[in-house]
Amino acid sequence: MIESLQNVFKIPELKRRILFTLGILVIYRLGGHVPTPGINTQALAEFFVTAQNTLFGLYDMFAGGSFRKATVFALGIMPYISASIIIQLLGAVIPYFQKLQKEGEEGRKKITQYTRYGTVLISVMQAYGVSVFLESIPMSKSGLLVVPAGGLSFRLLTMITMATGTIFIMWLGEQIDDRGIGNGISLIIFIGIIARFPNAVLDEVQQMVAGNRALLTELFLWGLMVLTVAAVVLLTQGTRKIPVQYAKRVIGRKMYGGHSTHIPMRINTAGVMPIIFAQSIMFVPNTLASFFPKSEIMATMGSLFDITSWVYWLFYGTLIVFFTYFYTAITFNPVDIADNMRKSGGFIPGVRPGKKTSEFLDYILTRITLPGSVFLAIIAVFPYFIMKYSNVSYNFASFYGGTGLLIVVGVALDTLQQVESHLLMRHYDGFMKSGKIKGRRRF
Repeated sequence: MIESLQNVFKIPELKRRILFTLGILVIYRLGGHVPTPGINTQALAEFFVTAQNTLFGLYDMFAGGSFRKATVFALGIMPYISASIIIQLLGAVIPYFQKLQKEGEEGRKKITQYTRYGTVLISVMQAYGVSVFLESIPMSKSGLLVVPAGGLSFRLLTMITMATGTIFIMWLGEQIDDRGIGNGISLIIFIGIIARFPNAVLDEVQQMVAGNRALLTELFLWGLMVLTVAAVVLLTQGTRKIPVQYAKRVIGRKMYGGHSTHIPMRINTAGVMPIIFAQSIMFVPNTLASFFPKSEIMATMGSLFDITSWVYWLFYGTLIVFFTYFYTAITFNPVDIADNMRKSGGFIPGVRPGKKTSEFLDYILTRITLPGSVFLAIIAVFPYFIMKYSNVSYNFASFYGGTGLLIVVGVALDTLQQVESHLLMRHYDGFMKSGKIKGRRRF
């Protein structure tokens, strides 16, 4: 491993790309500490102490902690992700977007342009919503208002500042794609999640020093975290390979085809999206309860859907299984794959081309998605289980699974795969001498 890391910096182009990527990520983290004008950050911090189990806490995770500070990067990259998901979903129902997805490079450029327009529109709308939300936060216990002087001027300034910050983050991600290493948008989310890890470790050290947790218990928790990360890596890389044979064809004086390949069908085709969808729904009860603190009905609903409640775990896991099948059906179309195979002369041995092939692929996909979705649900619920029965902090428990860990593992594997490709092209040993690192679908 040490030799491979040394080889990384022996290649001028790879070294330049890595340093450029690190520079962009530093700029992103610095921007996450520049506050939006007109906001009392102390009063906002007091409010977010009780808001980690709501949609605001989920949004803050994707914004790398910038949302709770209401910085210029408070919206993070979420508007871009939302626009990308919307465009992807439209591609499943609207013929025009379906056509763009099949037009190759030109279609991809148009989709990228539409995604940018959607990002601007969504960021402006969300920035306005954030400005109204900040004005509506009641006075804190220390007698401070989050927005001392609200009004139209504050809302316009907040809209311009936060929307511009999101567009700038989107541009930073595109610069990493063009001149850096790895997927830019994914790395920006990755660094925002990882930035919380040092504070989480510091909290655990303080707990141990204060005598609240024994050394053996702490070692057991760290060992359990390592095993959880290994399980997530297996889930991310788990693939069922469907063999495909291409018939020989003579075109002119040349013979084409006659080779074998495979279709990689992932156990977790949907990636992290089912957890994001399910979390967005499951956080709604607690978010509503935070707006009505004096309502007994809302308080009861909030207690039932607390993250340490078995009711929450059951509903949360069920939603993840449902959204895994839902999102897999959108992203993986057996009919299109079977049709493309038939046009190029490919077939699965023992299966007739056309309809029979699509039915076979759908049969396999349905069965490998079930264990993948169940395991995904377990990984998503596991941090809350750890937090309830081991008394660890929320920040530390979040690294035992859930959205954050899946994103971190997926992005790390994808980036390592790209670095390894550069090493192998220049005849250096990669990080894994026994085999290549398997990649992962990007965001």
